[in-house]
Amino acid sequence: MSDSLRVYCPNPQSNTRTVPLVRALGSLHGATIGFIDNAKPNFQFLVDDLEAELTGRFGIMAVRKHRKPGQVPVDPEALRRLAEECDAVITGSGD
Repeated sequence: MSDSLRVYCPNPQSNTRTVPLVRALGSLHGATIGFIDNAKPNFQFLVDDLEAELTGRFGIMAVRKHRKPGQVPVDPEALRRLAEECDAVITGSGD
């Protein structure tokens, strides 16, 4: 298994880049999970349901949430904070 992944970026400035892979979590028990809300309708409800499920079934310790102001990249400071505070981060849409 490779220790990196090639990502194809959909912009004209840089169409590929290589990013390092991280190890999968052995367990969610005691983990802090982050959610990046992309401001689409209903995503906050999905996050609330996922938080309840992850807490009840898998014993996560805490959740950190960040809501973007729209369809824009995540603020670098918010991304840095989530990376420091979370064991894993989930992002998605809730249409």
